[in-house]
Formats: sequence, C-alpha cells, structure tokens
Amino acid sequence: MTADTRARPFRALGIRNFRQFAAGQVVSAAGTWMMVVAQDWLVLELTGNSATALGTVTALQFTPMLLLTLHGGRLADRYDKRVLLLAANLLSGLLALLLATSVLTGTAGPGEVYVFAFCLGLVNAVEVPTRMAFVGELVPVGLLPNASALSAAYFSVARVVGPAAAGLLLTVLGTGWVMVVNAFSYLATVVALRRIRPDELYRTARGTGRVRVVDGLRYVRGRPDLLIPFAMIAGIGLFGLNFQLTLPLLARTVFHTDASAFGLLTTVFAAGSLTAAFLTTARTSRPSARLVTVSALAFGALEAAVGWAASFPAALALLFLTGGASVYFAQAVNHRIQLGSDPLYRGRVLALYTLVLQGSTPLGALAVGYLAETRGARSAFVVGGLASLGTGIAALCLRAGRSARDRAGDGPGTDTPAADDMRTGKARP
Repeated sequence: MTADTRARPFRALGIRNFRQFAAGQVVSAAGTWMMVVAQDWLVLELTGNSATALGTVTALQFTPMLLLTLHGGRLADRYDKRVLLLAANLLSGLLALLLATSVLTGTAGPGEVYVFAFCLGLVNAVEVPTRMAFVGELVPVGLLPNASALSAAYFSVARVVGPAAAGLLLTVLGTGWVMVVNAFSYLATVVALRRIRPDELYRTARGTGRVRVVDGLRYVRGRPDLLIPFAMIAGIGLFGLNFQLTLPLLARTVFHTDASAFGLLTTVFAAGSLTAAFLTTARTSRPSARLVTVSALAFGALEAAVGWAASFPAALALLFLTGGASVYFAQAVNHRIQLGSDPLYRGRVLALYTLVLQGSTPLGALAVGYLAETRGARSAFVVGGLASLGTGIAALCLRAGRSARDRAGDGPGTDTPAADDMRTGKARP
C-alpha cells in the first residue's frame, strides 16, 4: 500500500460492496439514533423523569448481550453473514413498527417499552457481531482498519443527524412518528444487502469441524495481547459508557432543557465521535497497547470533567471532547483485537468484544441509574470517569508487570506469532 493510498481517508469506499453497505448503514443508523432519543424521551414522560426506569430500559435492551452474543458470533462464523443480517434488519424494523403503532394509538406504557427493548436486544445479540465481522468480508485485509474507522464515522454521522432530526420531529410530530421513521429506515440496509455482490466478498474458508463457542473462548484465553484490551473494555464499559442513560438525565435534571436542547447535547457528543472516527481512518496497522491505554486515560479524565461542568455551554464543549475520546478508545481496542485475530475465529472474537462492551451495560446501567437517582446525574459522569481512569491505570500496571517478566525471560512477549500474521494479512490455517 503506497503512502498516497494511506493518505486517502475514504479509500475503503472504492470497494463497491463496502460502499453499498455503508450507504444503507448511514440511513438505518440515523433512524436508530432517532429511536434512541424518542424512546428515552417517552420513558421519561411516562415515568415522571425516573432515572431508574430509564436504566431498566437500557438494561433490558442489553441483557440479551450477556446471554446470547457469543452464540450470535458462532452463527456468524458458521452461516452466511449477509443472510443473517437481512433477517435481523427485517425483524428489527417489524419490532419498531409495532411499538410505533402502540404509541400512536395511545396504548403504550412502560411495559410495552420494556418488552420492545428486550426483543430488540435479542435481535442485536446476533446482528451486532455479525455486522462487525461482515466488514472483514467487504474489503481486503489491508483496508480493514480504514473500513472499520469509516464504519465508526458513518455511525457518528448518524448519531449527529439522528438526534438532531429527532429533536425537531418530537416537537412537530410526536414520539410515535419518529418511531415510524426508524422502522422504515431498516429497509435501507435490506436494500443495500440485496445489492451486494456475493462473488466479490473476501470470504475465508470455513472450518470443516464444529463451530463452537468454547473454541473461540480458548483462542482468546491463549492470547495475552487480547486479554488486556478485553479487560479494559469491560471496566470502562461497565461505568464509563452509559451515555444513553446519562445524557438525557443531564439534559432534564441538571440543565432542565427541552427536547431540542437534549438533541443538541447528543449531537455535540456525536460530532466529537465523528471527528475522532475520521482521525482513525489514517490507521493502517494494529495499534499498540500503549495507545489503547493512553486513550482510556484521556477518556476517563474528560468524562469526569463533564460531571463538574458549571454551565450548559461548558458541558457542550466537554461532551464534544468526551465523545471524541470515547470513539478513539473504542476504535483502538477494536482494531487491536480485530487485527490480532485469526479470521476463522473473528466472528466469535468480535462477539466476545460485543459481549464485553455492550453486555456489561445492563449491570452498569442499573448501578449508574441508581447513582443518578440518589446522588444526581453529575455523580454518574464523575464516577464513570474515575472508574475509567482506574481501569487505564490498572492496565498500565499489568503491562509493566508483563514487561518486567518478559525482560527476565519468564513469559512470552505481548504480541504473539498469530498477531504478527495478522499484521501482514496472512492467517494461519
């Protein structure tokens, strides 16, 4: 790959299949973020601004990640990822349409929202790891970091457009119609998947034996260079990445804003995420363990600062930086894990990544929701930031200990031969 090629941030879009998929995902993801804003606003309206109720919805949506994501990764490694994604998006659209109908007819209550959140979580347990692994089939291995960064970028674009549009539509049309728009947005991904050319996918040969979850866990357990990033994303995901819960509480209970101002908070956070995503498009190789750790420390410090923001403008500025730091950290971890994994295990490895990142959210959401209910929304940001800082410091200590053992000749190096194979794009059989 030439220096000129590396300098082009949109180079993966030169691949037709990835271009089709990205276009569909922008529309669908924008609808999803509209749904997030509408759903959170609906729950707060139905429950009198209850942080516990909002935490319950978040927990129900992500609890299936704890139970089924590893099996979703097994399905991704065993079956056609394109077919799985088609089915998942059609089902998600149907679920969204059912909830929208309930809201428009005036029959929706907290119970209906809880059921929808749980059912959507069941679908996402398969869709998320499958989608992440499918990116590796859309582009050659040399373009995988760029494609992954662009995926984060278009999700950040959606996170900017979606909440902004939701804030306007909530005021003009109401919650139910925002949900209708989300339901039909899934068709964009369905159309894109139908337009993808299967003969141009970069697929690896599937193993001849059984595809088992336990084999993927054993693979990760034997890779110390993967275990520390997994531990970091677990600690930070538990308390530091609950913005779906903390942002609406910050808007309503700290700054006492309306729906449009809430949309502005979310949009500014997403704009920071988008900026960081574009910065990571220049990445061409596996990030170092040091980079992952430093990005975690920066994120923790910024999130804690949001909790101490004295004014709404100060909170906006800090949320922009925090959004950027969160995506930069998440992308660094994602690239370190994905580019260090054998393609034969990638679906299960990314399922474990999804499980750790999003599956820890139910426990964190309940704890953070209770903390915000009893101590205020500011405390949720401060504690989340300090917990993230602690996780980064613990990772530094672990790395220092491993380096000392390696120098003494008591242990293997951080990067294994399998990781070196992935840097060159050559997977072991």
